[in-house]
Amino acid sequence: MFDTLSEKFSDAFKNLKGQGKITEANIESTLKEVKKALLEADVNFKVVKELVGNIKEKALGEKVMRGIDPEQQFIKIVQDELAKVMGEANEEIDFDKQKLNVVLVVGLNGQGKTTFSGKLSAHLKNKKTKNVLLVPADTFRPAAKDQLQTLANSVGVECFDSDLSMHPKEIAQKAIDYASDKDFDAVIIDTAGRLHVDTELMEQIREVRESLEGLSPEVLLVADAMTGQEAVNVAKSFHETVGLTGVVLSKMDSDARGGAALSIRYVSGVPIRYISTGEKMKDLELFHPDRLAGRILDMGDVVSLVEKAEENIDKDEAEKMMKNLEKGKFTVDDFMKQMNMLQNLGSMSSMLKMIPGMGGMLRQIGDLSPAENEMKRMKVIIQSMTKEERENYKIIKESRRNRIARGSGHTEQAVKDFISKFKQMEKMMSTLAPMMKGGAMPGMPGMGGGGMPQGLPGMGRKKKKGPKKGGPWGGGFFS
Repeated sequence: MFDTLSEKFSDAFKNLKGQGKITEANIESTLKEVKKALLEADVNFKVVKELVGNIKEKALGEKVMRGIDPEQQFIKIVQDELAKVMGEANEEIDFDKQKLNVVLVVGLNGQGKTTFSGKLSAHLKNKKTKNVLLVPADTFRPAAKDQLQTLANSVGVECFDSDLSMHPKEIAQKAIDYASDKDFDAVIIDTAGRLHVDTELMEQIREVRESLEGLSPEVLLVADAMTGQEAVNVAKSFHETVGLTGVVLSKMDSDARGGAALSIRYVSGVPIRYISTGEKMKDLELFHPDRLAGRILDMGDVVSLVEKAEENIDKDEAEKMMKNLEKGKFTVDDFMKQMNMLQNLGSMSSMLKMIPGMGGMLRQIGDLSPAENEMKRMKVIIQSMTKEERENYKIIKESRRNRIARGSGHTEQAVKDFISKFKQMEKMMSTLAPMMKGGAMPGMPGMGGGGMPQGLPGMGRKKKKGPKKGGPWGGGFFS
């Protein structure tokens, strides 16, 4: 996310390289570039004006310490001001404040309301251990009920059997009565949308909210991060008419220009609660302004990376793997488990961007999808092996290679290449085992125990030169 904005900020900061200290003269061109980058990212012009003014004031003020690299000092000031305009700290909903918590999900069509309702139910069920009831209340799009039922089944929560011939406020009241009788902890109501803000939509949502007033409902607007200023205008309209308690930014896995994230809090006064970062039910994150500011400025987000690792890596499996490595044992099955762990953390590029300094390096590297596709191909080959072959690849001779090739849809040469590459990985892992002992993360494909990449695709070369021959990873395991 924010790749373009990050790149432009990085270029702007280069103006301060080699400077002895920050002065009004030497930050003038940098501030000009920062302002231009923000406006091109579709950030509200009032936000840009105040943000740039605050950055200049802080940069020239007494808080700038002598002896510190001016570029790094300036970047820190920009990070603090970006975080401040987005809200400074995370403001998650308190789902323990009352016996029954009600969330009203609102927004325009196509913004991701129904998907977010499913994601929030998964978040509450898995992380807050709440008993959640999903309620379809979109009387204009009957298919939304079927979609919500499907999501409820995938998450393992109950979906209320709404009568869509009723008014949404009646559906909401019946769902609340049902939830109270069945001792649910949370009710998430998915409401109707429109292609644009109109009086009928606002009136309907206002009536639903008023019918729930005694329960102090949370009203969350789902807005598409890619729409920039339009999302900000929609948030302002909904808040003025309905009264929002929070905003959810969807489609944040795209190269969102940044206008919505950087403007909504300032313009509407409504905090951003969550960001939706993918299509899977687990792809929902709490919105942390300080962490996002760090990502935008290529300072990484190690805290979020560690949280993702803790959530998605099976600690028992990781410990078992480490014990095997200490004994000098690393099997194809272990490698398969490591690839699965890596993929559970998200896309390769999104994970690497959480490591400080990797954003700029990835811009040089270019597209990582060839490496991810290579991993998928290897998984298909491994899945065509027997358990015995995964435990001891050395028994794979010609007849077994032929069978694996047929089963995986690959050539026999591709199977031979995989085994040859696995031998390299086996040797590397046995070397890394002592270093990874006691580390925070298991050694993942192409990664050491500290989580830093080894042999990334095209590492150290401009992307126009392309990867080395032999594979997309040019020098790492996939070469």
